[in-house]
Amino acid sequence: MVRRYIQPKRALRPSKRTVRFETQPGFQLQHDWGEIETVVAGQRCTVNVAVNTLGYSRRFHVWAAPCQDAEHTYEALVQAFRHFGGVPRTVLVDNQKAAVLKHDRDRRVIFNAGFLQLANHYGFAPKACRPQRPRTKGKTERMVGYVKQHFFQRYRQFESYAHLNQLLLLWLERVADQRPLRQFRQSPAARFVAETEALQALPATDFDTRYHDLRQVGWDGYIEVRGNRYSVPDAYCGQAVVIRLSLDDELTVYSPAGEAIAQHRLQTPHAGWRSVPEHHAALWQQTLAVQQRDLRVYEEVL
Repeated sequence: MVRRYIQPKRALRPSKRTVRFETQPGFQLQHDWGEIETVVAGQRCTVNVAVNTLGYSRRFHVWAAPCQDAEHTYEALVQAFRHFGGVPRTVLVDNQKAAVLKHDRDRRVIFNAGFLQLANHYGFAPKACRPQRPRTKGKTERMVGYVKQHFFQRYRQFESYAHLNQLLLLWLERVADQRPLRQFRQSPAARFVAETEALQALPATDFDTRYHDLRQVGWDGYIEVRGNRYSVPDAYCGQAVVIRLSLDDELTVYSPAGEAIAQHRLQTPHAGWRSVPEHHAALWQQTLAVQQRDLRVYEEVL
């Protein structure tokens, strides 16, 4: 008798289709970054776009930047909150280092200290996707694709990042906010009417997203920043000072007591040192006094 082998039926695998979770107005914002090659200031480069999508209305804000570091990530959220005129109760992020340091063994999320400061400033609860579960933030991932397929197909080159972001704002208002949402038979702009009332109020001031670092003032009254040198009042020669550098290259120097003591526009090294004559007036007077003294000694010797 010949026995026939019957292969057992395989268990059906769960669908990888994204499960759509609906949230209440003002409850959640999803944040994500995308990349695309385009032309800025005549140069072909990779542009990073931060997309922040409100879960209820599907209204989103997009902001272009040269990189995806912590400072630009925080600035993207600051710009989004300002654009929406309020703050959601939670912000869901991917596991990027700008926001999430790690998930521990108990599945607790260890957030970046800067991201926690941002959350505390605006009063939202930070949330992170579980590792290997990017579908959790499907709304904003779809919007990243939407921006690439629609905005960057319409506009192919830009004079600067400022020009790019200006066009993005116009496109958001005229196109993205008015797009039909088939499942709701409404546009994001129409649904945002209900969501705007549920958003938390903005704080009195924006979160400070400038780069923060320390510098030692040389005995010549200069500090070095990104390959160039910038003057500081001579009273701080030899002291440690705090520098803050904005994302548009505005340098501010603070004394150990927290007082702003110098401000410069960042320049490339070949542009030469940046000096404010008033910073070194006392040093020049001292130098002149020494020169005059040496001249008198020399004349007496003769």
